[in-house]
Amino acid sequence: MDNLSNLTERREFMRLNFAVPLNYKVCKKETVSKLLEGYTSNISSAGLLCNIKEIVNPDDILWLAFDRGVLNICEELEKKVLIYQNGIIGKVVRIEPCGQNNYDVGIKFLTRQERDF
Repeated sequence: MDNLSNLTERREFMRLNFAVPLNYKVCKKETVSKLLEGYTSNISSAGLLCNIKEIVNPDDILWLAFDRGVLNICEELEKKVLIYQNGIIGKVVRIEPCGQNNYDVGIKFLTRQERDF
């Protein structure tokens, strides 16, 4: 089996291509007041892939703001994910460099049940 087949089999949720501007903050004392920009690449009901220029670390908690109104899955999303100040809270689960100062970052949305992160 090739790597793509293995990746497809591991996917628990269907992903939709979804490229829109993204604002985010890294939820750490020294960075939480800095609003950063990137864009989304794809989204599922469990998380999203985004492209950003700043370095983040695995397990960093991010506040994510993007236009959720255009997605049909967002109604379902908003019932279960942790939303704070109109942004979704997520955890960095994957980071892949893709050029100089450019990173594809996998984010897992935190659910309301996981609010004690």
